[in-house]
Amino acid sequence: MNDYIKYLQPETIAKLKNIELKARLVVEGFITGLHRSPYHGFSVEFAEHRQYRTGDEIRHIDWKVFGRTNKYYVKQFEEETNLRSIIALDSSASMNFKSGGYITKFEYASYLAAALAYLMIKQRDAVGLALYDKEVNSYLPARSRQSQIREILKMLEMASPKSDTHTASALDILAEKIKKRGLVIVISDFFDDPVSVLNALSHFRHSKSEVLAFQILDPREIDFKFGDGANFKDMETGEEMITQPYHIQNSYSHAVNDFLGHIKRECFNRQIDYTLIDTSMSFDKALTAYLGKREKM
Repeated sequence: MNDYIKYLQPETIAKLKNIELKARLVVEGFITGLHRSPYHGFSVEFAEHRQYRTGDEIRHIDWKVFGRTNKYYVKQFEEETNLRSIIALDSSASMNFKSGGYITKFEYASYLAAALAYLMIKQRDAVGLALYDKEVNSYLPARSRQSQIREILKMLEMASPKSDTHTASALDILAEKIKKRGLVIVISDFFDDPVSVLNALSHFRHSKSEVLAFQILDPREIDFKFGDGANFKDMETGEEMITQPYHIQNSYSHAVNDFLGHIKRECFNRQIDYTLIDTSMSFDKALTAYLGKREKM
């Protein structure tokens, strides 16, 4: 496996101890992969350049970059990099779930949040972080200074999933904290009442912010392939149930498909970008979704 592909795999990143190293290697692996993939439309010249747009002055074209990429880029000035983003990370107890062979949803979500923040700071965009369960427990406003990445990584390293969840009320509180329009990235399993969750996501849209929602699930939460017998425990209430999964797999499959389909459909209707991720997936799917969104803003 090529090194750049290896560092996009969650099982590889999980073995590294330092969260800054995890974020850097995910981003570097992603960017290397972009250079070897069809996604040549994305600007990855980190803060110094952006792609040429109609009306830009020709004198600002960087011909050295054109020689390397065969694409036109102009030198970008500090005042042009003004996207403000907040990453809202679900730290409720349900995010602590994992099935055999995979990392927890919270670990995956934390590594993704770290990589997104690292990428944004490298592009001189402003980024902040909110950790929530039934309320907003930690909040760091968006800033673009280099020291911001250390603050974000410190928050992520100290965080651990606990308590039950009330996504709607927590996101409503967060929406009131965000005073300037920008991009809100919500990373959650969205295991809550879907109507209230979708209304809370729409709260950000009402204030003219763009919204990118990542739903993080364990593969077994999608396919329910737990084998012949299993003991199920509610991560938030502690309630347990012993059953044979194949007895309820068909009903579960219909229920989860309805649940996921409803969220995806309603996000589309409300102009919210939505991506379903399971914890076996490499990080490039989520980062590509972010970069595609960034390019349109």
